[in-house]
Amino acid sequence: MFTRLFRKPKEQANALSTLDKLNEALEMLEKKENLLLKKASAELEKAKEYSRSKNKRAALQCVKRKKLYEQQVEQLGKFQLRIHDQMIMLEGAQATTETVDALRTGAAAMKAMQKTTNINDVDKTMDEINEQTENIKQIQEALSAPIGAAADFDEDELEAELEELEGAELEEHLLQPAAIAPAAPMHVPSGRQPVPPAPPKKTSEDDELAALQAEMAL
Repeated sequence: MFTRLFRKPKEQANALSTLDKLNEALEMLEKKENLLLKKASAELEKAKEYSRSKNKRAALQCVKRKKLYEQQVEQLGKFQLRIHDQMIMLEGAQATTETVDALRTGAAAMKAMQKTTNINDVDKTMDEINEQTENIKQIQEALSAPIGAAADFDEDELEAELEELEGAELEEHLLQPAAIAPAAPMHVPSGRQPVPPAPPKKTSEDDELAALQAEMAL
C-alpha cells in the first residue's frame, strides 16, 4: 500500500523527462547564440578593415553577413523565450499534478480508514462505554453505603413509642419518695449540751411490722 502511495506516476516521470529535454535545448540555443555573436563581431571587425582599405564592396558584404548573424541571434532569443515559457508552464502543471495526486492519496487513505470504522460501530462502542460507566458508578455507590443501614420506619409509630416512654418515666418519677433535705446545724451556746431530738412516735403500722418480724424470728 505504501509503495503504491509513494510511487511516482507515469505522468510525473514524463514531465521530468520533458523538462530535461527543454533544458538541453535551451543550452544548445545559448551555445549557438554565443557562436553567432562571435561571428557577427568578427564580420564587424572585417568591415572596419575593408573600410579603412577603401574596399567598400567587401566591407558591405561583411556588414550584410553581420546583419544575418544578428537576425539569427534574435530568432534564437525568441526560441529561448518560448522554451522558458514552456518550462514555466510545465513546472506549474507538474506542481498542480503533484498537489492533486497528494490530495487524492490522502482522500483514499481516509476512505480506507472509514471502511474499518463506521458510525454504527462508534455508537455501539459509546453505548458500551456508558453502560460500563453506569455499572461502575452503581458498584461504587453500593460499596460506599454504610453497613447495616437503618430501615425506614413509620413516623407515627416512632412518636407513639416516644410518648409512651415519656409517660412511663413521669409515672416512675412520681412514685419515688421525695428526698429529705439534711437538717441545718443548730447553734448551741457555749456551756450547754445539745438536746437530742425526741424519737419519733411509733405508729400502728410500726407495731404491726415489729410483731411480724418477731413471729418470723420464731
